[in-house]
Amino acid sequence: MRVLVTGGAGFIGSHYVRSLLAEEYEGTRGIGVTVLDKLTYAGNRANLPAEHPRLTFVHGDVCDRAQLLDLLPGHDAVVHFAAESHVDRSITGAAEFVRTNVLGTQTVLDAALATGVERVVHVSTDEVYGSIDEGSWTEEWPLLPNSPYAASKAGSDLVARSYWRTHGLDVSVTRCSNNYGPYQHPEKLIPLFVTNLLQGLPVPVYGDGQNRREWLHVDDHCRAVHRVLMRGGAGEIYNVGGGTELTNLELTERILRLCGADRSMIRHVADRKGHDLRYSLDDTKIREELGWSPRIAFDDGLAGTVAWYRDNPQWWRAVRTTHATAAV
Repeated sequence: MRVLVTGGAGFIGSHYVRSLLAEEYEGTRGIGVTVLDKLTYAGNRANLPAEHPRLTFVHGDVCDRAQLLDLLPGHDAVVHFAAESHVDRSITGAAEFVRTNVLGTQTVLDAALATGVERVVHVSTDEVYGSIDEGSWTEEWPLLPNSPYAASKAGSDLVARSYWRTHGLDVSVTRCSNNYGPYQHPEKLIPLFVTNLLQGLPVPVYGDGQNRREWLHVDDHCRAVHRVLMRGGAGEIYNVGGGTELTNLELTERILRLCGADRSMIRHVADRKGHDLRYSLDDTKIREELGWSPRIAFDDGLAGTVAWYRDNPQWWRAVRTTHATAAV
């Protein structure tokens, strides 16, 4: 089996690639992996085992149809992670999000169809549903995105559905809650706060810190994506929830404790435009139909993540930029 992983040098994609090559999942014995990545600021070759004999890296753009048509023959499946994903950046510059997330997804699906690749998993986000005051979203919930990032991902989900419905392409969509873990770019909340505190810097919390998010370790997310690849249905959507819901302030306090800091390091900053209050996924479908459930308890995963950043300053210092705000 050979799989093309778009965005495979990013945080989530690279974890998936490393796990594939380590043969940790169903059907991955001897698997070959091709990574296609544009290597924007969020893509990093250091996230990948560069010398692995079953890994091929291709520097390229998911919007480049000619490159995809040349690359895809011989692959059995595509797992499509490639996306612009930082909400703050989408607020100040939406065009690249629409290009990469919508046009890029359409180009990948079109090339898969043209070259006879039979299986595609499109990786999306819970943010396409908008904000929910109480209860949890099922896969049938209407899409009500509130940021340019979320709107671009909702558009890509609908494009994926259309390629299933119109062309019969065997494509499934996953929608996941907030991820965390090693190798996450320090623009996102957990690595931003951890790396700030490791340098003795304060942490910026949006508004009153009462926005609520559901958290899932990247390893559990990638196991879910692979379960969908191997067992998911054509045209089906699968919510992938974390089960641990915290306010941003509650999460911040846990990070402070793990870093040996106190609340004096918190700086409340002006809230993000259109900031969603709460996300919550009902992931009954993937649990009951595909037998997936998260394995990593949040407190254990968070402690391990903080330890990884503490032990790998050479990685995050090389990719870190200064951010005034957090990313949830």
